[in-house]
Amino acid sequence: MTALPGETPGTVGTDTPQGAEPPAPTDAEGPAHAEAPDTEESGGSEESGGAREPGEPAADGSEVDTPAADAAAGDAPDGAEAGDASAGAEGDAAAAAVVSEAQAELAAQRELRERIAKRKAEKDGPVAAGAKLSGTAADLLAAVRAVESGEKAGTEFFDSPAAAPAPRRPAPAPAGQPQRPAPTTAAPADRAASPESLDAVRAVLTEGGAPEALARPATGTLGEQAAELLRADPWQLLAVPGVRPEQADGFARALLGAACGPDDGRRTSALVGWLLERAALQGHTALDAEAVRAALAERAVSDPEEAVRNAVEEGVVLVFQEGADPMELDASDEDQESEDTGEAAEAPEPVQVLLGLDRYALAEESLADGLARLMNACEKGADWAEAAAAAPSPSAAELIRTAAAAGLVAHSGGEAARAEPAALIAAARGLGLRALGATHSEDGRHRLADAAGAPDAAVTLAGLLSGTEGPGRDEDGALALDLLVVLDAPQLDVEGAAVLVEALADGARLVLSGDPGVLGSAGAGRVFADVLAARACPQVVSRTPDPGPIGELVSGIGIGELLQVEAPGKEVVIVPVRDAGEAVHRTVQLVADSVPRAFSIPATDTQVITVGHGGAAGTRVLNEALKQRLNPGPGRFGGFDPGDRVIHVPAPGRAVPGVVRSADAEGLHLECAGVPVVVPQERVESAVRHGWALSAHQAAGMRWPAAVVVLPGDAAAGLSRPWVYTAFGRGELHLSVVHGVDQALPHAVAQVPAQERTTRLRTLLEALPTPDAAS
Repeated sequence: MTALPGETPGTVGTDTPQGAEPPAPTDAEGPAHAEAPDTEESGGSEESGGAREPGEPAADGSEVDTPAADAAAGDAPDGAEAGDASAGAEGDAAAAAVVSEAQAELAAQRELRERIAKRKAEKDGPVAAGAKLSGTAADLLAAVRAVESGEKAGTEFFDSPAAAPAPRRPAPAPAGQPQRPAPTTAAPADRAASPESLDAVRAVLTEGGAPEALARPATGTLGEQAAELLRADPWQLLAVPGVRPEQADGFARALLGAACGPDDGRRTSALVGWLLERAALQGHTALDAEAVRAALAERAVSDPEEAVRNAVEEGVVLVFQEGADPMELDASDEDQESEDTGEAAEAPEPVQVLLGLDRYALAEESLADGLARLMNACEKGADWAEAAAAAPSPSAAELIRTAAAAGLVAHSGGEAARAEPAALIAAARGLGLRALGATHSEDGRHRLADAAGAPDAAVTLAGLLSGTEGPGRDEDGALALDLLVVLDAPQLDVEGAAVLVEALADGARLVLSGDPGVLGSAGAGRVFADVLAARACPQVVSRTPDPGPIGELVSGIGIGELLQVEAPGKEVVIVPVRDAGEAVHRTVQLVADSVPRAFSIPATDTQVITVGHGGAAGTRVLNEALKQRLNPGPGRFGGFDPGDRVIHVPAPGRAVPGVVRSADAEGLHLECAGVPVVVPQERVESAVRHGWALSAHQAAGMRWPAAVVVLPGDAAAGLSRPWVYTAFGRGELHLSVVHGVDQALPHAVAQVPAQERTTRLRTLLEALPTPDAAS
């Protein structure tokens, strides 16, 4: 068995498992109860292990594939913002606010309206548009269907008039200086609700024994008619983030009394939707129908088959079935009839039936169509031969030649391979093309801009989509670009990718570049992995290795080997520990003393990464210890002091490092990559955390001069090859591993690969006609 250099096997810690979660404050026999006010400790599913941090998946599909495995895999603490019900609603609405403009554009497209209408016609009865969905997806779906039928005007569904499409920023006049984001204010993301609506919802909640604190998130999720919806269908409360089935059941019993039961159609439909929303937090865009039926049976549903069929007929979910009518669910019934009559029936080929939410189905289909459009509409007028000949490396030359002949290219490689997309951007600009690179983080943007030699050659993906960065839009409303290179492509979720591809004009080139070995996106989907697996476009695999002992170590992890590397300059150091307490002590010592003294890397440039947020050596404990040593203070600004390192989560899936500067009546003032950000007081608890210690999910897409990876004994269950690969690759010059998991580390690297996410994008891409695709 291979081992890390200098590794000394330690004893497995006996601390409380990091995935352990205190009993939920719920009563299955009574009305709904409020979650604990601590948004880090509360929220999530019963089976989920531990709390979640803002902006991360509850259990990323790369590590945990099924809800029951959350606690065992230890990824739930490394998960998405769920918080208590009210904090969860703010996070959910924040995500909607970030991309609401683009989602409105996406929903307004003719092809999507036609697709929705086609599905509607296939169903036996009419669907009450949006009645069983929630949030932004419900708004968009309800608006499209109601406007198509002539029942209502679009203005009744949107905050802005439907007749006026969401404004697109026009292309700005050429300027010598790159555009930078203006100071932003992280305003509350809840949709505006009238006082009357809130009062009505509070009255219903009080009548059902639910906390009044759910009024605002319920209104933000269900809309102005939330009170009427909850009174008619109390299980609509399950659509509010953070509410669990036991809570919704108690709320329904309090309102309906004996009129409700476990097989009530309203309950079963809400449970199906809740299961799929929960799966989306784990990265899935769909679930196997059999898995959904099994989960329903565990929740006292006597006829799961009928419950699923009812949910489909009600429009709560869509059905996808390969090789058969997607709306046909009676195959199992026919097989049973054959058995009953004694007839010998030929065994059919196994067909997987998937259930999916409308929002992810539309996003995957729109994304597949958009990628096919780019592949088939590429303009090949420019002569790239000279640019390829001048490329700095053979892999860069191959990427330039490939991009010259294709509208969609997949490029994969490690950290050193980022120089190749930079060379492509420089070459395209040299040919007079409008070329740009987009990264997951501000740190990645700086690194790409430096590699390309042009500050205006790189933007963050969030800034590009929001219009605060980049070239703006052309007269047709598309991004004014001829070539877009998206780095950190594994961090793309399916909805963000669909919005991005739709914003590209016909004839534009798109290059998806990233490291397939890192952890996947915080949102649903596995876009980059599906594009690679479908082989629907040319692929360029970098032959540029990551340099140095850290690069050698990480490259070995990528192929399942924990190599023993030579580190003469102490680039990799192993620090054995016996228990979690010692792990915390040694971590603080490394950050505050050892690394600055040995490598002249200040504590501000050293990042601590650990497996989970809970546990005896999770991010909470480590951040508390590091604050006491590096920036002690009373925490007079909601637990924060000037100089505190923090992580700001403006929307789920986005983690932005920053530093606290001050606080006043406006809120908490941060500086994030040189940009001032004001977080209102009511958002501080759910959107800001101390940031000396992060999870690997939060750290993805960023690098620091030094990284300290903490592996206490209770973290063993949360380790996987993608997690180790991601965490160990965050240090540029130095990596310290505080090692207390003994043989669990080489075992995870060798035998715990990424868990598959259930998606449909690969199948959709493989079915599309792509004349220019590589074989």
